[in-house]
Formats: sequence, structure tokens, C-alpha cells
Amino acid sequence: MSVLVSGSLAIDHIMVFEDRFRNHILPEKLHLLNVAFYVPSLEKTFGGTGGNIAYHLCLLGESPLLLATVGSDFGAYRKWLEGHGVDLGYVLELPDTYTAQAFITTDLDDNQITAFHPGAMERAHEARIEEVDASFEIGIVSPNGKRAMREHAAVLKARGIPVVVDPGQQLPQFSREELIELLDGAHLYVVNDYEWSLTLERTGLSEAELVRRVGAVVVTRGEKGQLLLRQGEREEIPATRAERVVDPTGCGDAFRAGLLAGQLRGLSLADSARLGGLLGALKVAHRGTQGLRARPGEILERARRELGLPLAP
Repeated sequence: MSVLVSGSLAIDHIMVFEDRFRNHILPEKLHLLNVAFYVPSLEKTFGGTGGNIAYHLCLLGESPLLLATVGSDFGAYRKWLEGHGVDLGYVLELPDTYTAQAFITTDLDDNQITAFHPGAMERAHEARIEEVDASFEIGIVSPNGKRAMREHAAVLKARGIPVVVDPGQQLPQFSREELIELLDGAHLYVVNDYEWSLTLERTGLSEAELVRRVGAVVVTRGEKGQLLLRQGEREEIPATRAERVVDPTGCGDAFRAGLLAGQLRGLSLADSARLGGLLGALKVAHRGTQGLRARPGEILERARRELGLPLAP
């Protein structure tokens, strides 16, 4: 059995401006802003929550099914994912669009100016779960086009398939009623601590009321570890210490991959969160959302040895 990963695929263009924006953007001239930044370095990386989660699942020996939409420029990214074992049989290419992409310019003060083009992601609902004929045991609905997230979650629940709801950066796009509908009946609701606060605020429900609507809530808190919430139960999972911190981007997606892999392998929720925490700690030591490299079985062996997780070889 496998896991269905629905989520975005994106190409990131990362540029460094070797000066400071404040030297070129004059506050008194914002009404006629017209500036150009010379960026001698350009790095093109692959990302998107769906791609990041699927990539890290493969590092754990899983064979995820990826459900997403991409544009005519997906060729190099396709080769990358296929080369790492991701099943792209359900990725829908829309030839009249571009793959979602971000253009990020960072200055010497680490300020960023980002332009995001959603491209094919806006039509993610055209990649339909009903067309997936392969077997899978669990599904995750991660940040994607809003309509796709709502429809995918509804189909999975209707089929009785455990669904992990991960709204991420798309959470503010949902109204109160839409957000409650999204998390109602989910197997797991996974958010960071800010997103959990926003969920409580947006829904107007208490923590206890929200927890009653889902199997469990997993709140990631960076170096503070994870908080697991179930009816009448709160459990804190300490963070796995990272050997070094290079780039935190994509650590949440790595955590979700470990969490899913743990659930697929029959681990308890707490042990699944520990596996996710280990994967996030390993990822933070590498640049790029898919920069972590590992030999087959290497991460699972570390989880057995260092965390004592009951994982089969």
C-alpha cells in the first residue's frame, strides 16, 4: 500500500541582491516606484509542498503517488522526481500554462521581495482523485489550489480513507465554514503553532471543540518539538536536535513525510511524530527544500538506533 500526496509542485528562482533594498527604495517615492535590482547569482530549485513531501517519503523507502497539476515547463523537475522514485502517473500536465513558481530576491539584510505565479496550481482540481486507480492506504491534502483542497478532502473522507489535512500557507484563504468543513472528520490535522492559533481564531471554536472534530491535531513548534492533541489528552514530543542549521525552508514538509511514513508502518502517533522530527532535523542541515540526500534505509536505521523506534528494516 502507499500514500496519496495531493499538493503543489513549484519551481523557485532564488536571487541575491548584493546591496540593501533600503538604499534603493525611497519611502517618499513609493507612489512612483520604479526600481531594478542587479542580481548576479540565480539559483533554480524544485519545490512545492506536494513535491517536497513526496521526495522525502521516497528517502524513507515509501512509494508515494503524487496528485498535482503542472505546466509545459515541468520537464527537468519531472526527471528529478522520477529519478528519486516518485510515481508521477497522476500528475496532470496542462500545456497552456506554466508550473507554479516563485521569484525570490534577497538583499544583504535578508529582506525578501517575492513574486509568486500560481500557474497550473490554480487548476489543481482538474487532477481528480476519482482517476487514481492505484491502491493507497492514506492521503494527505497539503497546500494547493483552494478548490482542489476542498474537493480532494471531501472525496477521501467519503471513501473512508484516512486523510491528513495540512492547510499550510493556504489557511487564510478559507472562510470559517470552509475551514471547519476541511478539518471535520480528518484523521489528522497538521499545522504549525501560528497556524493553530489562526485556526482557533478563524473558526471561533475552542481547542477542545476542534479536537473533537478530528482524530488528532499535530502542532509543530520548531525547536520546541511537537504538541499532539487528542480528546482529553495532550502530549509533548521533544525536538530532535539538528547537527547544524543551514536552511529551514521545507522542514515542515519533511516532518509531514516522516509522520505519514510512520502511520503507514503502523507506528503510534507519537512515534510517527518522532520520525517526522528526525527527518526535519536532517533536512535543516541542507540547503534547498529537496537538498537532503540519504542511502536507502539510512534514515530508518538512524530512527531505530537513535530514537528506538520499532521499525522493520
